[in-house]
Amino acid sequence: MSDTRPNLLLVILDTLRRDRLQIYGNPRPTSPYFDQFADDHLLFTRAVAPAQWTIPAHASMFTGVYPARHGVTQSNSALSGALPALAEILTAAGYHTAAFCNNPLVGVLDNGLQRGFADFFNYASAIPNRPYGLPESRAKHAFLRWFRPHARRIGNQFAKSDELFRIALNPLFVPIWSKYIRFKGSTAESISDLISFWRAYHDGGRERPLFTFVNLMGAHTPYHPPRDMLERIAPEINRDKRAFAFMRQFNADGAAWASPRETPLEDWQMETIDAFYQAEIAAQDEQLGKLLYFLKQTGALDNTVVVIAADHGEMHGEHDYFGHGFSVHQPLVHVPMAMHLPDAPRAEITAAISTRRLFHTFLELAGAETPLDLADPNADVLGLSLMNEIARGVTADGGTPLSEAVPPMTFLNVLKHRAPAMIDRLALVETRRTVYDGDHKLIMRADQVEALYAVERDPDETHNLAGDPDQAARIEALKRKIAPLIGAVAENGESGELSAQVIEQLRSLGYMD
Repeated sequence: MSDTRPNLLLVILDTLRRDRLQIYGNPRPTSPYFDQFADDHLLFTRAVAPAQWTIPAHASMFTGVYPARHGVTQSNSALSGALPALAEILTAAGYHTAAFCNNPLVGVLDNGLQRGFADFFNYASAIPNRPYGLPESRAKHAFLRWFRPHARRIGNQFAKSDELFRIALNPLFVPIWSKYIRFKGSTAESISDLISFWRAYHDGGRERPLFTFVNLMGAHTPYHPPRDMLERIAPEINRDKRAFAFMRQFNADGAAWASPRETPLEDWQMETIDAFYQAEIAAQDEQLGKLLYFLKQTGALDNTVVVIAADHGEMHGEHDYFGHGFSVHQPLVHVPMAMHLPDAPRAEITAAISTRRLFHTFLELAGAETPLDLADPNADVLGLSLMNEIARGVTADGGTPLSEAVPPMTFLNVLKHRAPAMIDRLALVETRRTVYDGDHKLIMRADQVEALYAVERDPDETHNLAGDPDQAARIEALKRKIAPLIGAVAENGESGELSAQVIEQLRSLGYMD
């Protein structure tokens, strides 16, 4: 008997700022295909990323818990075997799982984020792993297959060594590795391969539903948009030789992508970076449109849940920050998100939600359960599923969104050599957390209150209310929300396969023999 459960498709637009999409108010034409998708289906207006950068944000979406709980907060961290990943649970529940990944931090590093996928195709490599092989001679193809694991080990060495990482960011080397190891993968190839894979899978009569994960890296540094897209987004920049000279310098300086600056950039430089960034978004959106057209034209949407979201955003000088290493300000953690749910009417979901709850939502839609200890509040699939806000008209218990920024040690090491004064000035060694309640957002630095913002009225976070005595009770109430959301704190660097306890729980739920 054919399995009638829906296919599940998760598309992550890596490093994409919410405020750079038209549907969220951007005047530039960066996102017509995302906008049309969101306008036809479900648009989330207050989605919050659980972390400020790729590895912890993906780990939260794949486990349903916050970074303090899963502990995958560094380049050399690995997901504990005590926490089952989304793909593992869905595989055990009868789904075929496949990933098309353009981010090497997700697809190359040995951090456990690939766990559970029956097929994991990686495009961010000098030797990409594609579903239909490479158009090479048999001898060369055999060599590439032999060398691929060695290339992977080399990549992991750079993630684990502060010195190697710092050397790699030198402007002499960045243009070489960013091009020849395909740091941003290939959006076009991954979309094309996904379409072919999807068609072949279903045309082949497979009865198991699909869970497919896609990571697109087009909006990540370095910025090399097609000239026609730059002309469409910012024609004034496209004709400015000074702007191109500056971007060549910026793109080559890997440390600048995530380093707070001792000397602020000039306005024209900020405008240039933003224009190139938005042109990259537009180029990626065009490729996304091809996938959405395929799903619609083939009728795949009739039985497919599609979520398109960002893992986090990007800072371009706001509050003295660049990149996505140390902050929990809105450009980083307030992310775009839209969802297609078969038979659901078009709607805007205005409740503040965490994207870590995609884990619970997919499990509910798949009819699966988490094998976590049911005493753990994160194991409450029905309680934390976004179907509460979408279909049941309620805000989930424990659904208050939190975001955590544990400082990436590799970038702290870079700053020790590049701009050590900035570490003390911005207190970059301390973990920051932000929690939301209605219009207000509290930022904590370690155990100290750093800021309180009324973000609906003040989206640029320019007016800090933390010193207002009338806000004291609100601040204390928000502080009390943090500990229950975090729960037990994990040890960084835990690694391994599924623990015996989790395997036994999967068996008891009928997911494993």
